[in-house]
Amino acid sequence: MKYFQKGTHKKSKTKMEDVKLMKGNEALAEAAIRAGADAYFGYPITPQSEVIEYLMQERPEDRTGMIVLQAESEIAAINMVYGAAGAGKKAMTSSSSPGISLKQEGISYLAGSELPCLIVNVVRAGPGLGTIQPGQSDYFQATKGGGHGDYRLIVLAPSTVQEMADFVDLSFELAFKYRNPAMILSDGAIGQMMEKVYLPEQKKRLTNEEIIEKYGSWATTGKTKNRERNIITSLALKPEVMEKHNIHLQEKYKRITENEVRYEELQCEDADYILVAYGSSARICQKTVQLGREKGIKIGIIRPITLWPYPSGIIAAYADKVKGFLSVEMNAGQMVEDVRLAVNGKTPVEHFGKMGGIIPTPAEVLEALEEKLILNK
Repeated sequence: MKYFQKGTHKKSKTKMEDVKLMKGNEALAEAAIRAGADAYFGYPITPQSEVIEYLMQERPEDRTGMIVLQAESEIAAINMVYGAAGAGKKAMTSSSSPGISLKQEGISYLAGSELPCLIVNVVRAGPGLGTIQPGQSDYFQATKGGGHGDYRLIVLAPSTVQEMADFVDLSFELAFKYRNPAMILSDGAIGQMMEKVYLPEQKKRLTNEEIIEKYGSWATTGKTKNRERNIITSLALKPEVMEKHNIHLQEKYKRITENEVRYEELQCEDADYILVAYGSSARICQKTVQLGREKGIKIGIIRPITLWPYPSGIIAAYADKVKGFLSVEMNAGQMVEDVRLAVNGKTPVEHFGKMGGIIPTPAEVLEALEEKLILNK
């Protein structure tokens, strides 16, 4: 198994007493406390309610001073994140699909104002209210810009409970490095399942003085005799000013694309066919690889870890080497478009998906591979 990661993220050392059996949502919530988060603003919705429930129960204000507040709505929660992020604080929110939809205007404001924060989406199947069962139908919303304007989120997709914990600190790190909102795109299966988790050591929250020292060039930390006030806004009435800001954002997104792509490879060296899958689907595909190879079908997996920036380069690198790609998703076909763009017509690309909260089995994925790429070639 190969794991590719650009950037400077380093995992912290872990004490053995910090190994626990936890739900994905709980692991994420505990990791937020230990990452030195300043504030969580959220609203309960299945299947991510354990995040706010765990935080309320743990009372992190007594441990670190972290504020936890149930807002009156999802819209209120995202605007509270905007306010805290504007002051240079580590702020986050979490929700599930319909709740994230309600936050889209605020998310666009955050991106337009270049404010770092963490947004967590524990996806359930849609559209509409859908079902409380897991899905991956929010891929377009997360990676193509669910709100208005030309903007991007840094999007990380965990496939284990361990990564639910690990990606919290990484998301904050990337968000502040690039002054950009980051999103953890999980799903109801990973949020609800229980696995062994190695929890990181506790980080101290930054003091107001440390925030001024690190982020004083942009954070709204007030006006003093030695410091002018900062003004944060995403509004520019003059089109030439707005265009200049947009050009600046696009240059930043280019830097992120060049430096922060992350993905995992599994048995791709000799593969004739490659499955492309993230999150829960990637876990299922690992068994599919085993089943296929037992039948003499050489299968590998590319698991995108960053859904944006997308690992197009590694997919393109295999386009001349394999007989086809199968994009495995719990939706009607969304990520498959990015796979096709990367392959650029060099080899067949097909999609296999389940909808409505149904999780595909490894045998179903193998059957789809045989029907779509092997028998019909």
